[in-house]
Amino acid sequence: MYRDAPQDQEDLFQEIVLQLWKAFPKFREESKVSTWMYRIALNTAIATFRKNTVSLSHYDDLPDHLPVSTYQEKSENEEKLFEAIRKLNQAERALIALFLEDYSYKEIAHLAGITENNVGVKISRIKEKLKNILN
Repeated sequence: MYRDAPQDQEDLFQEIVLQLWKAFPKFREESKVSTWMYRIALNTAIATFRKNTVSLSHYDDLPDHLPVSTYQEKSENEEKLFEAIRKLNQAERALIALFLEDYSYKEIAHLAGITENNVGVKISRIKEKLKNILN
């Protein structure tokens, strides 16, 4: 979701490892290591996703006029969704990010330390909250 090209995925992985290494001395063991690592990775991925801009190294080959594409519309909708997600609190952002990454309720429950039923309730409430923010 955050990177398509294999090289970009490798760069992101290296950045996540670096951030984990830098943050480890501050780990307070108040949560599972896997949960802590996931939060660092997610925050790093989102931060680098937001920072990166498209760079065109061979722009001589581009046509003079580029049509407005479905990709651009999709990108605008994704931007609106990310903006709405940023308005959620940290716990809500973490849960909806797991949901958007196609984790099952069971996996989310395990990572968050709550029941599957509670995950379902929270995800439903978050979706409703996002709908209200977007409208």
